Amino acid sequence: MLELQLALVVGASLVLSAVLPFVLKPVLAKLGVLDIPNERSSHTTVVIRGVGITVAVGIAAGLALSLAVGLVAVDRSLIVIILAMLSAAALLGWIEDYRGISIKVRAVLQLMIGAVGTAALAWTIGQSFWWVPVGALAVAAYINAANFMDGINGISGLHGVAVGAFYAVAGMLSDQLWLVVAGLVVAAAFAGFLPWNLGRGFVFLGDVGSYLLGASIAAIAVTGLLAGVYLEYLLSPVLIYLADTFTTFLRRLRAGDRWYVSHREHVYQRLTDVGLTHIQSALVVTGCSVLTGAAGFAAATSPPLMAVAFSLLAAGVVVLYLYSPRLLAGRVRASGRLPG
Repeated sequence: MLELQLALVVGASLVLSAVLPFVLKPVLAKLGVLDIPNERSSHTTVVIRGVGITVAVGIAAGLALSLAVGLVAVDRSLIVIILAMLSAAALLGWIEDYRGISIKVRAVLQLMIGAVGTAALAWTIGQSFWWVPVGALAVAAYINAANFMDGINGISGLHGVAVGAFYAVAGMLSDQLWLVVAGLVVAAAFAGFLPWNLGRGFVFLGDVGSYLLGASIAAIAVTGLLAGVYLEYLLSPVLIYLADTFTTFLRRLRAGDRWYVSHREHVYQRLTDVGLTHIQSALVVTGCSVLTGAAGFAAATSPPLMAVAFSLLAAGVVVLYLYSPRLLAGRVRASGRLPG
């Protein structure tokens, strides 16, 4: 019975996310919600954005259905709070897509979503309210990380699938059904979006989708942390995104650039500049995330020496990823395809 309910919930998320773009695309085109390429873009044609609305519907429907069919009975409040947080973030992203919001207002609202959500979680789980500023910063930071990293086809969809799957496994290992359900619903909804982002006539998530991705992952992670899930389970699958965002942020600050202005300095963007296609670069990011996730999961339950070894392995993957554009550029130059 449990397996059937889980299949129903996950299937609903997948199908809605995959089918609803047929309805939404013409509406967004009529509204003029379009992404027009510029010198900093990784695409060269005008593309419909905002299709992340369908992913949001898929996740919301899946989580709501899990409550309606009684799949999540013990931790229903956690699912409700997570649903509220990601819905608020998606709404904020849609307003940014459609009308635009100032950077200061966006930052304040993102922090508020994290703070209110974390306060509700702390009260529900019985944790200290000292976690509220931590949760507020975590949610706001990862919303922005997901937004900054959403610059090539496939990267966000694959990230949602990979991290969602890891969190579902974390739920199984931690015996927390709410985490299994939340992880699988997020993975299924972003899997449903992938064909639209990778096929002919591709579309973009838009800010509604990238905000949704960041808030979904951060809300689940904060909930898991307060509920006693190993930090390694929650942090290791997102190390690559965090490393790319943080090092790029620092590099731009040191150069005196405005960090919030669109640019092409992220590692994944530089990989496309030295010859990789969008999907190849997205697969590099996802593959490295899978490696750090697997190493983190192994470290969480290993004896001390093995835990250190797995942690060093994860760190090595992060370093290799950060230097991958230079390494690839060197190989391309050596092969004679680029000038030295």
